[in-house]
Amino acid sequence: MSLYSQATTTIDGALDSRSKFAADKASSFSFPATYSFPPFFTAQPNLPTRQSQLAKWSSLIQAYCAHYRIFKQTISAALSSSLCHNAALNKRLPEPFLVEILAYMTTEAGGKRAEWIGKDKTEYWVWWKRPEEWASLLENWVEGTGQKGQILTLYELIEGEDTKSEFFHGMDMEVLQRSLTVLVKRGKAQVFGTEGQEGVKFF
Repeated sequence: MSLYSQATTTIDGALDSRSKFAADKASSFSFPATYSFPPFFTAQPNLPTRQSQLAKWSSLIQAYCAHYRIFKQTISAALSSSLCHNAALNKRLPEPFLVEILAYMTTEAGGKRAEWIGKDKTEYWVWWKRPEEWASLLENWVEGTGQKGQILTLYELIEGEDTKSEFFHGMDMEVLQRSLTVLVKRGKAQVFGTEGQEGVKFF
């Protein structure tokens, strides 16, 4: 069995429930077994192994960012974090390989789980939940809490007392705006107001 097929990170465990999310925030991230194998940090020349390696790094990046609620990150910040630097092994993911992994994550094959910010490609979104998935979460919350027809500010949605127990509480404002755009296209919401004072009405 390949080193890379011995273990993998599952994102669902980090995202399944609010109680799990609360527990995760209070604990350190649990790395998968592959993180302890030195070859994991080096791009493998064999193509099938390389594809498996890219997929596992994608899963790890998503799970790590979900755990720490990282929505966007710079290349330099990622490289200096424990995500890319295993101090116990004294192994660090090379920058060109991280860029390759992120490029893979932007593709259909990679599930479009990343998106470059700017042409210089030094910063990126990590879509451990894509805007469409956040939109569905918001839609379910609207249905479950009787918010149809109500008008809320965007700040209330992500920072208000009434949403403290919700998974989307504290999410990045731009991610919220993009998620609401999805709901607008679905005919489920209307966004209005000026920048910094936006509100939303759910249908």
